[in-house]
Amino acid sequence: MLNFDIQNHRPLREMVYEELKMQILTGAIIPGTRMMEVELAEQMGVSRTPIREAIRKLEKEGLVTIRPRRGAYASSINTDDMLDILEVRQNMEGLAAYFAASRMTPDQLDELKALSAKYNEAVLDGDMEAMIEFDTKFHRAIVDSCNNKILVQMIEQLQELVLRFRYIYYDSFKRAENMPEEHQAIVDAITRGDEDAARSAADVHIDRLKTLIATEGVPGFPPSETR
Repeated sequence: MLNFDIQNHRPLREMVYEELKMQILTGAIIPGTRMMEVELAEQMGVSRTPIREAIRKLEKEGLVTIRPRRGAYASSINTDDMLDILEVRQNMEGLAAYFAASRMTPDQLDELKALSAKYNEAVLDGDMEAMIEFDTKFHRAIVDSCNNKILVQMIEQLQELVLRFRYIYYDSFKRAENMPEEHQAIVDAITRGDEDAARSAADVHIDRLKTLIATEGVPGFPPSETR
């Protein structure tokens, strides 16, 4: 059931939408799961109307698929979908790292180093939720410091898809063990103000994940046949 804050004046339909969206993004609602309005309404303690409105909105965002006469389902993900988003992310975040190397302020650099350290602690603790949180914040800090509003807006459009994939590959791979070293290479290049090295380090970081997914696939998803 939704935990309603009496100080929260947002419309109910908005809160229901955000809750369902987060459940899909984090894998609480597994890809391919049927979105039953009655069951969801009972679980969240609301009527079917905000559930129905949320499902329609999520369909427009590609997170829900509505099949005629069969109902609504959390959109499925396949290996090629993951590779497509990683290709776009690789190019955009590489460019962000390039700009960040010459535009990041000392305070922003200190924050980036702190986030890297917190991520490393999460890896040592085996805390997947913390790994996802600080990995997301690490890359977001680089994007925010690139001082290019158009690039920031474009990357923001990818963030939700990237979050969904993070939950999938962190749960599937021991990938995190190598990421502290890769994050450090990015931090070092930005610290030196070496734009090309920062872009290269960011590119290598994403490319290793892309190669791993293309060759091994993800448990539950077949390896790519087109890459």
